[in-house]
Amino acid sequence: MSSASIQILHPERLPQSGVLVIPGRLDFSLLLHLAKLFDGRKITWLIEEHSAYDPGTRGFLEQSSSGAAFSCNDAAPASAGRQLSGYLADGGVIIYAPGRVSSRNGSACHIPSSHLRVLCAFGLPILPIAVDMPQTSCLSVERASALPQAVLSIGEPIAAADASIAAFQQNLYEAAEEAFASRPAFKGSLAMALLEGLKKHGHSNKIIDGADDSEMSFASVLAAAIAFSKTVKQETDNARVAIVLPPGRAGLIANLAVLFAGKVPVNLNFTAGHEAIKSTIRQAGVDRFITTDPFVRKISSFPWPPNRDLILIERELPLLRRKIFKWGILSKLLPTRVLGTLLGLKRRKGDDEATLLFTSGSSGEPKGVALSHRNFLANICQFSTRIEVPFGSSILGSLPLFHSFGCTVTLWYPIIEGINLITYPSALDAKRHAELIAFHQINVLLSTPTFLRGYMKRVDPAQLSSLQLVVTGAEKLPRSLANAFQEKFHIRPLEGYGLTETSPATNFNLPNPAAEHETAVLPSTREGSVGQLLPGIAIRLTDPVNGHVVPLNRQGIIWFRGANVFNGYLANPKQSAEVLQDGWFRTGDVGRLDDDGFLFIEGRISRFSKIAGEMVPHETVEAAINKVLGLDSEAERKIAVVGIPDPIKGEAILLLSTIPGSAQEQECIHLRYKLLDEGISSLWCPKQIIFVPEIPVLASGKLDLKSCEALAKAQR
Repeated sequence: MSSASIQILHPERLPQSGVLVIPGRLDFSLLLHLAKLFDGRKITWLIEEHSAYDPGTRGFLEQSSSGAAFSCNDAAPASAGRQLSGYLADGGVIIYAPGRVSSRNGSACHIPSSHLRVLCAFGLPILPIAVDMPQTSCLSVERASALPQAVLSIGEPIAAADASIAAFQQNLYEAAEEAFASRPAFKGSLAMALLEGLKKHGHSNKIIDGADDSEMSFASVLAAAIAFSKTVKQETDNARVAIVLPPGRAGLIANLAVLFAGKVPVNLNFTAGHEAIKSTIRQAGVDRFITTDPFVRKISSFPWPPNRDLILIERELPLLRRKIFKWGILSKLLPTRVLGTLLGLKRRKGDDEATLLFTSGSSGEPKGVALSHRNFLANICQFSTRIEVPFGSSILGSLPLFHSFGCTVTLWYPIIEGINLITYPSALDAKRHAELIAFHQINVLLSTPTFLRGYMKRVDPAQLSSLQLVVTGAEKLPRSLANAFQEKFHIRPLEGYGLTETSPATNFNLPNPAAEHETAVLPSTREGSVGQLLPGIAIRLTDPVNGHVVPLNRQGIIWFRGANVFNGYLANPKQSAEVLQDGWFRTGDVGRLDDDGFLFIEGRISRFSKIAGEMVPHETVEAAINKVLGLDSEAERKIAVVGIPDPIKGEAILLLSTIPGSAQEQECIHLRYKLLDEGISSLWCPKQIIFVPEIPVLASGKLDLKSCEALAKAQR
């Protein structure tokens, strides 16, 4: 590996005093390059005596003039640390050489937590170094050979007194984020990447619309999208164009056409209330709406604008047959760069707005989230690096296009990475989903726990036998639902996490990697967590009360930093300033990280009540109530906890319940006693039960907090 193919970030962070260097990963080819950082200083190589090393690394370490070993089973690491401290005299450096492990791609840390625990307990100053490997974790449309083989990002040093796994994770993730964010591809254009993907995978991949079983190759999609983009450009001078369509062929072509027209697609949430829809239309400033005539009739309750403002795609495309044919030929003949220049796709890129989405409005008016070209390209790279689906895979796209996950993962990701896309306009029709999965041998299913419950009732297990990965998000995955789904379909659904503001994916669980001979296995799934961080994402936690930064293994409000994090809310600098500080995004969720880097979500700060000075998590109370009442978590939601103002204790807990008779005073008393028997504090017990016909949920499956609070206030 030539030195020209190695990049070094933040060499100024290298301490002059002695330090224990811990790289997140270290291949044999990087050993000498890492040593060059400390030219002129005495280097001691440190290994874990039970670890497996490849022959090249072992031979190098055996021939080195200075070496030491430790055991991850050491009962007195502080004593071993005192012996090792002698190697740090006069600016000496100890470099830990991680052994071979079985792990999934995209992890910043390839060191077993048992090893890290001992390394941090030595009581030595620590220097984390993140190692990014762009050539093996790039977008499929990038030229890997033009990228550096490795980027060594020097982290902030950790004083001996502050050494801990949490401190190491904090600094390593931040260094890894800086390395990942420096990739030049993220300065480019999403439209150009999509053009490249459609050309590269034009004849090997296709979209199949499950509504009518029609299919189009990516090459045909490209020609249709370019031709339709000319119509879009002629129809409006506005920067943004609204799209009111479900997942499907029309929705894909419409979104591509708007981008190819040099404009910003705005997929509107047609399931929201009238006021929320009108708010998003007003905020987006759109004057044209791409849809279809059948869809206009189907959702007649939508506040449709006058007919002159509608662009009916199913009427327009037949009129463009000759132009589609022409662009089909040109797109085959012209190189991507020439075609992109001809279409003017290079003008908007990097931090320019690529797509406007809106938050669900579960706790207030929808907020406009302007996601940039950089945001999408980064998140697609993060997602695809971690998930590593095999060539020829297919993904089911049924999540709404106005949902951030539906937009990134079932619009842009399959095109750029070359994955067959099978769509269906509704996420609720589990029976039809199962037919599509079985017929097209779909590998990947992205869903929510709410939608998975439909599979439990209506689907034959054999129909889902092709699935290799089921990932859920948007709401907490109940363990009982995961167990029941696994028992029936022989595949365990795994939980992920993300937000509209992070484009959206930040974490998800994956099946553990297969064990290799004599190597340690790094877990990639953990029950109850939302998984490990995707590559290039840094995390920070702050105290919910005073806002001070706390260690990652302590409960706190979650902040993220990364190239996938948005730049601010649409025309709302005040709200943007509340959640963005120096590139860090405040999620509003409360969580903690364990020693293996798994994130546990304890609840949303808006779903906590501060009662007599104590933070009470609503989701924990709901889980306890479901348990003591014997409610089936695979069925529809029957209860919801709501916090209301209380003149004595600040807040009180109310319970919304769909169970007849539950609102009687005696039932509330019985529930309190059952919760107390489970070890739940009396402060956490509901003060009152309110009967409601149904628990309000959004189209995404999330609890509609705003409507729940309104019900509680109206019926008190």
